[in-house]
Amino acid sequence: MNKLKLLTATLLLITTQTVTANTPLPSGKQIANNINARNEGITQSRNMKMILTDKRGKQRIRETVSYRKYFGEEKRTVIHYLKPRNVKKTSFLTYDYPEIGKDDDQWLYLPAMRKVRRISASDRGDYFLGTDFTYEDIKKESKVTLEDFTRKTLREEVFDGNPVYVIEAIPVNDEVAEELGYGKIIQWVDKNIWMTRKSEFFDTRGKRLKTTLFKDIKQVDKIWTAHRLEVDNHKTGHKTVFIFSDVIYDKGVRDDFFTQRAIRRGI
Repeated sequence: MNKLKLLTATLLLITTQTVTANTPLPSGKQIANNINARNEGITQSRNMKMILTDKRGKQRIRETVSYRKYFGEEKRTVIHYLKPRNVKKTSFLTYDYPEIGKDDDQWLYLPAMRKVRRISASDRGDYFLGTDFTYEDIKKESKVTLEDFTRKTLREEVFDGNPVYVIEAIPVNDEVAEELGYGKIIQWVDKNIWMTRKSEFFDTRGKRLKTTLFKDIKQVDKIWTAHRLEVDNHKTGHKTVFIFSDVIYDKGVRDDFFTQRAIRRGI
């Protein structure tokens, strides 16, 4: 009887493995669409602590508050710097438009200059205020750009205890690659919650540029939320850590938070 049970279990395992092996993986485009379809609420507010560490181990710490709101399919985000004094009242505003081919709008307010500077599309690959995130990274955060990359699914595996799809993203042309500063991105995407858990970035020469980890992922108001982002820049030895706290969805974010006048005024 025990032999019969063992034989049955073995046959079931073999059958299951065969079915799994023959099941086609979702395409890179399908996975990207699932990432972008993930619920992240209509509004969000949160505090963010930035820890910037150079290759010698010297740290700089920034404290900010940010707000995000969807206006239909258009996403608007604003970040206000609170501490330390030398960066206080610096603000960053972005409008992420859903229309393919339409350049998004981004503005940076620098209190020392008392003026709002518009970030052009050609600057989106520049690093954001001493961090290892680009302006484009900050704008997209947990989403991905569909029109800038072609994607393919490489494999499925387990990363940090979670089942993931590994996908490769290649810029659609040399111009996009130069603008973004990336020649290739490899992403480890959670199969269950459609969040990226790890990204490897390569420069336009194919050399490894930086690694991003999305950590401390847990639900807030039933929305999966990363509470810690870590970036290691392999070229400079610099490291950036973002720690998020007091994350609130769908409560009390006014429309007039997302204007150039508001970033000049501050909070």
